[in-house]
This record gives sequence, structure tokens and C-alpha cells, in this order.
Amino acid sequence: MSSIITAIHDGAVPILPLDVPTGCGAECIFAGRTRGENHPQHGALLQLEYEMYEPMAAKLLRDMADDAAARWDCGVIRLVHAKGPVPLGEASVVIQVVTPHRAASFEACRHLIERLKHELPVWKHEVWERGRTFVEGWNVNTAM
Repeated sequence: MSSIITAIHDGAVPILPLDVPTGCGAECIFAGRTRGENHPQHGALLQLEYEMYEPMAAKLLRDMADDAAARWDCGVIRLVHAKGPVPLGEASVVIQVVTPHRAASFEACRHLIERLKHELPVWKHEVWERGRTFVEGWNVNTAM
């Protein structure tokens, strides 16, 4: 039986140590971090800000994790996304997947980030030195 941890986290998401089952020898960790950028009109990026419809996002995170756990025989999955501000260098999403063998851990982790990017109802704002921009992302048509 898999241990599944999903959450919406206020601000940057930390990577945490997991209680790894003795039959598991692989852990794949993905951390999607805010990277520094410069916009020709708005200047340097200061941070990203995320907003979402939390009840739907929380349910979808759990559904995604349950699906991956069953498909790849995962011992542990931790799938967490930030809401609110995330400064440069900090993580807005963390995926930790523990499996008996490395191939399954990599596959499940990649599968989860791809699903998350296409299905999770999250909207991202870029906060620049001189203004804000909205990043096109989740679209209701991609969730159908």
C-alpha cells in the first residue's frame, strides 16, 4: 500500500525527508523553482504568484497521485503545489516519488509533472520590477 501526501502549500514548497519503506530503493525528486529572468519592458523578475481553485486543485492532486501510485507500484508519493508568492530560487512544486527501482521512480515523477502542468487549475502571475504579467497556463479545455 502506498503512502500518498498531497497538499496546497502557502508560499514556497520545501523538499522533506520521507519515511521510505524498506522494500524501496529509489527516490526521484522534482522541484520546479522560480528562475531569474529579465523582461525588456518590465525589468527583472522578483517573484511568481500562484492562485487556484483550491478544492478542485486538491482533489486533482490526490487523483494524480493515486493513479501514479497504482501504475508504478510506488511506496510513497508526495505531490505539493504552492499558492501565493514564490521568490527566486524557491520551489513552486515538489514531487517526490519512492519506488522499489529507479526506472519506475523516474517514470512516475515525469508523468506527474506533465499531468500537473496540463491539468491543475493554477494561474501564475509574474511580478517584475516594473509591473505584473499573467502567464497563460491551465485551460478548462485541457481538463476535459
